[in-house]
Amino acid sequence: MPRFKIYHSILALGLMAGFSSCDKDFEKINTNPNASTNPNADYLFSQAILRGNYIYDRAYFYTSYLNAGMYVQHYATYKDVNGSGVGDKYGLSDQYHGFYFLYLYPNVLNTLNESIRAAQKKGLTNKVATGRIWRALQFQRLTDIYGDIPYKDALKGHIDGSFLPAYTPQSEIYDDLLKELDESIAALDATKPTFGAADFIYQGDVAKWKKFGYSLMLRIAMRMTKVDETKARTWAQKAITGGVIENAADNASVAYFNTGQTYNYNPIAFELVGQDYKSDAYGDANQEGGKFSKTFIDQLKTNNDPRLPVIAVTFTGTTATNDPVLAKGLPNGTLSKPVDFKTYSEPNPATILAFNSPVLVITNAEMAFLLAEAALRNWTNANTASAYFKKGIENNMRNWAKFGPAGVISENAINDYTAAHPLNTGGSVNDQMNQIHTQFWIALLLDEQESYANWRRTGYPQLTPVNVTGNQTGGVIPRRFPYLRNERSNNKVNYDNAVSRQGTDNLLTRVWWDKQ
Repeated sequence: MPRFKIYHSILALGLMAGFSSCDKDFEKINTNPNASTNPNADYLFSQAILRGNYIYDRAYFYTSYLNAGMYVQHYATYKDVNGSGVGDKYGLSDQYHGFYFLYLYPNVLNTLNESIRAAQKKGLTNKVATGRIWRALQFQRLTDIYGDIPYKDALKGHIDGSFLPAYTPQSEIYDDLLKELDESIAALDATKPTFGAADFIYQGDVAKWKKFGYSLMLRIAMRMTKVDETKARTWAQKAITGGVIENAADNASVAYFNTGQTYNYNPIAFELVGQDYKSDAYGDANQEGGKFSKTFIDQLKTNNDPRLPVIAVTFTGTTATNDPVLAKGLPNGTLSKPVDFKTYSEPNPATILAFNSPVLVITNAEMAFLLAEAALRNWTNANTASAYFKKGIENNMRNWAKFGPAGVISENAINDYTAAHPLNTGGSVNDQMNQIHTQFWIALLLDEQESYANWRRTGYPQLTPVNVTGNQTGGVIPRRFPYLRNERSNNKVNYDNAVSRQGTDNLLTRVWWDKQ
């Protein structure tokens, strides 16, 4: 993948560095030197990719790690984080739950819209289509954790002065996301100009962006299985026919580096190291008291999973070891620091916490597990559920090699594991769903928002909630994030309409596709 450090160096200046220059004399005192009528679509798209991968502030740490990742019991903490009880204590915090809502609109979606508009003005259809596909992913993530959100009326303030957008029902958002993907995929044309090197995912490869679009379409389609199975099947089959990501060469990922300024670093690793797993903590002085959860480590260890030494380490003194025999997870709901805290498993510095590791956005592992479910539902006969299930495990294990030498799992180890853990095709549909989505849960480590969404949709793996004193759910794993508190006053009418339609703005109200 071509290096893109040059784009990182202008990240903070992206809204103006690529702009056409204004009058060089700046004679008129009322001229805004930062304004432009000719923004550079390429710089803006590069920004939107990087910011869409959580590069700024605490977007990943608050949203994916402290909340979603602890809800699905990949992680645990002994702390009542900042007294708020968020994460595996099921508390409520505007700072942590509302941050993604606050972050995504100005930092990602607005930038994307500017890039798309700039490309539209020049008739650059591939750039428009690619931007629309990336924007669909961002809105999918946002609506999945909040439900109804500003969508159709969002981001119009600087265009028509509409600063109080209505919230669009999630069912309508999903319909429009599917339309956006369908139209964008159809518009992609390999004979026309692309973003090229400004595209940090595929470097302008139109065929791969089509696969990305169809893969996102399959993800969105499968999300609707509980609420509209007919529509889910229609769109899932369209995506499968179009062609989703099945080969590692088509995986959507962004490469990062461990040199230069921090924009070069993997933002997930940077956040986890900076906020919890500092290099001099040695497993004991973890800032937020984080570790891998007992649920997660037990699943790997009990089944002799070769991913365990790739993913986790424990500390003896100042030495980290990935010996699976020593691995153990911290129980969710722990309320005080164990005396042997440093001996609990945490992310491997050589893989997950490596600043030069990639961010995997959508992969062939995710697609294989969704295809396994589709085959189980008889929505595709391209392969069997069992074959897709096996492929999903293999794909995920092989993808860890992208994290460097410490991530390589031998083919013998992969074969031994899949031979010992086939899909039980003689079991009930629920039993097979449990197997498929337990493996999917393992494969989605690091993509915590997607893991949280898939768990809410399927109910697998079957997790045991905690019920600590003062929790906000009565001992039930949260089903959504509450809105940013400022919306209650700043956009009261539209906020109230959304709450009236969707349900109480709390941790238990289910979003549209999660309705029972």
